Amino acid sequence: MSGFKSLFKQTFIYGLATVMPRMLSFLLVPLYTSEAVLANPAEYGKVSVIFSYFVLFNVILAYGMETAFFRFFNKEDNKSAVIGTSTISIIVTSFAFFCIALFYQYQIANYINIDVKYIGLVIWILLLDALVIIPFAWLRANQKPTRYAIIKILNVSINIGLNLFFLLALKALAQQGGLFEMLYIADFEVSYIFIANLVASAFTLVIMISFYLNIEYIFDIKLWKRMIRYAIPILIAGIAFSINETFDRILLKELLPQNIADSEIGMYSACYKLALFMTLFATAYRLGIEPYFFSHAKTKNPQKNYANILEFFVAFGSVILLTVVVFADLLKPLIIRSEAYWEAMWIVPIILLANLCLGIYHNLSVWYKITDRTRFGAYISVIGAIVTLAINFMFIEAYSYKASAVATLIAYAVMMILSYYFGRRYYPIPYNLKKIGLYLSISIGLSALSFYRFRENYVVGIAMLIVFLGVIMMLEKNRLKLVLKR
Repeated sequence: MSGFKSLFKQTFIYGLATVMPRMLSFLLVPLYTSEAVLANPAEYGKVSVIFSYFVLFNVILAYGMETAFFRFFNKEDNKSAVIGTSTISIIVTSFAFFCIALFYQYQIANYINIDVKYIGLVIWILLLDALVIIPFAWLRANQKPTRYAIIKILNVSINIGLNLFFLLALKALAQQGGLFEMLYIADFEVSYIFIANLVASAFTLVIMISFYLNIEYIFDIKLWKRMIRYAIPILIAGIAFSINETFDRILLKELLPQNIADSEIGMYSACYKLALFMTLFATAYRLGIEPYFFSHAKTKNPQKNYANILEFFVAFGSVILLTVVVFADLLKPLIIRSEAYWEAMWIVPIILLANLCLGIYHNLSVWYKITDRTRFGAYISVIGAIVTLAINFMFIEAYSYKASAVATLIAYAVMMILSYYFGRRYYPIPYNLKKIGLYLSISIGLSALSFYRFRENYVVGIAMLIVFLGVIMMLEKNRLKLVLKR
């Protein structure tokens, strides 16, 4: 149980580092969807498409080096060589990308049909974000979650503060003349969003600069080749994951008629945000368990702990699924301020369940990371990406964003099943499938009834939630008591 204590402590702090910034950034959704800023879903759709490219290129610029850093930092005796080699690698590739992208920014803008003034800002943000990949990984590997959390929260606080300043306060201040009048540009809201992001990223790099001043710049070419061999499948898996996660916005823009594409993307992206609660939980859990998986791989019978971890994850995740579904219509006016976006609420249970499947997949993926079979992660993610692309291409024209939501769910479910299948063969873990299946089936069944049959009937919805919580408490009470006691 000492391992669980360590896991829960780190998951709590990493959860704080993830939940607090994202909950703060959650404030941006009602800001962007308000009548005063981006009342038209089409404008929010443009922002969403650009952020979709962010996800893809963040993965490319990291190229699996973060996960490789964890693996080799825990595996190699010469940790300075691991730190120096990975840092130099990221620096060289990041600046190479920056120079090439900046030189071809007009061609890129024309190719993806995005205004070049946004492209320049995006390139700078991608560079700054890439340069803090290894410093953040170093904090996690050295179990410094508090500092990690503080820096993450500062980054988002600055981002939100500048968004509020640029989008709400600046126009009024500009009427008084002076410096504020010089800063204000009419109809510049989308650019202001990315300028705020740029300043926050620059501030984060400045805070992390001490990492670069205190490391040994050792580049071990043999070590680098081993790290790259380990990282490349992670890169492929990451690209495939970005396709599953955000490429649907890009496909919606390409496959829907131009007169409705941005509006459909805006509605879809706004309602997608209601799945944030599941995303926050799954992300915090992943940040906590990834170092835990590697550090406990050589302990006695780690498989038993891994199995228990998944049971806890599914139990908590199933409660989040049902809770958000029951109260979705109470949450929507708080988060999505304009009714123009609410048409896409149909996707909320689908996306919540999809993210739960993704979280289960991340828990199951321990087997290929521990056994250095990361190529299986790439294979599984590529299959998921193929499923996503196939369903979107076949059904977007007929069903719009509904096809995208269903594609996301099916892709993550397939990945989850494949990871379990191959894991059972190469690194058997004694998962309690009966209990996991029970939690999932009850949660999914009650969620479907609540949303599609008893929607906004909170007496029935709350009763369902109480019954489900009772089932979990009955089955987990002894283990919960033991964990809390320790």
